[in-house]
Amino acid sequence: MCRGGDRGARTHALALALTRSLIGSSFMKALQKTAPSFGVEFREVPRPVPRPGEALIEITAAGVCGTDVHIFEWSGGYEFMAPLLPLTLGHEFAGRVIDVVGDANGLAPGALVAVIPSAPCGSCAHCLSGAAESCERRSAKGTSADGGFAPWITAPVVNCLEAPNGVDDELAALAEPLTVAQEAVLKGGVTRGDRVLVIGPGTIGQAIALYARMAEAAEVVVVGKNDPLRFETLRALGFWDLVDINDGDLETALASRFTSQKFDIIFEATGVPEVVQQSLTFLRKEGVLVVAGIHPRRASLDLTRLVRERHQIRGTQRAPRNVWPRVLDSLATEGERFRHMITHRMSLDRGVEALELARTRRASKIILSPVVRKRSS
Repeated sequence: MCRGGDRGARTHALALALTRSLIGSSFMKALQKTAPSFGVEFREVPRPVPRPGEALIEITAAGVCGTDVHIFEWSGGYEFMAPLLPLTLGHEFAGRVIDVVGDANGLAPGALVAVIPSAPCGSCAHCLSGAAESCERRSAKGTSADGGFAPWITAPVVNCLEAPNGVDDELAALAEPLTVAQEAVLKGGVTRGDRVLVIGPGTIGQAIALYARMAEAAEVVVVGKNDPLRFETLRALGFWDLVDINDGDLETALASRFTSQKFDIIFEATGVPEVVQQSLTFLRKEGVLVVAGIHPRRASLDLTRLVRERHQIRGTQRAPRNVWPRVLDSLATEGERFRHMITHRMSLDRGVEALELARTRRASKIILSPVVRKRSS
């Protein structure tokens, strides 16, 4: 028993030595949430060392998400993070494999991988029953474990999915939000001929619109509020049926255009609780409302109306593992279309500036690239 423990300690020590020889100093600079209040810091932190079953990844592209903005603002919904701080943010990222400790599972150094940011514990009742997606003790990079706003990260080998041919670093970094959108569309059950309303023109809303169209929806309408940049992005993606609420409310803006035929499926991707009730006005009987936004406070619902209209409300968040290959395949075939979603590319040391751009809607999807070592030719 002691020998096994000694062997594990020696393996970790060798991994530490190899990591330092590969990347030099034992420190790096990362974008961290350091206190349960507004703001983040770009600060020096220890570089990660892979353990058995993990890969060391040099991050080449990381996306700024609405989740990162909410954590930056500390606007509600992420109070569970407080005892875990300081913590490196970022859960949308891709990079190159530097090293693997233990079974490489087919991963070779230099391979471009998209990383599934969450990992089940493997021991709770849900995991043991085969329902790992409902794990009660899931670890999630960027919210409960150090994330991808850094030059290097470690991740379980099983969470590293090699990007197919034709998918570059920044497209691979889009994989995580696209899986969220694809899962929402699957959860809603979009099929040929459906009339679809997407409320929220951000990255998730944009991707939901794209995947709804790929599912052959007959009509896809996207609603936003005073969000010209994201509407411009949607037009670049090929969507022209756009409704800008401006200073009004959802019901007034839509009532003038959609009074007779209602929508089969509505996706809420705003995080604004009032929108949930308002959207039901435009949902047909037995229609489906998919709630994808994270809300800082409770929503009020007219349950009597919901019952009489036989509406269904479905929540969606992360995607199960089997959605990831499907999304990577869509990036391989439709990558240039998805690339329109990226409006800004910035270096990691400008991360605070990037979060300010995102929170003030002066950017849609921002890709951060860490300043990393130069590879020898």
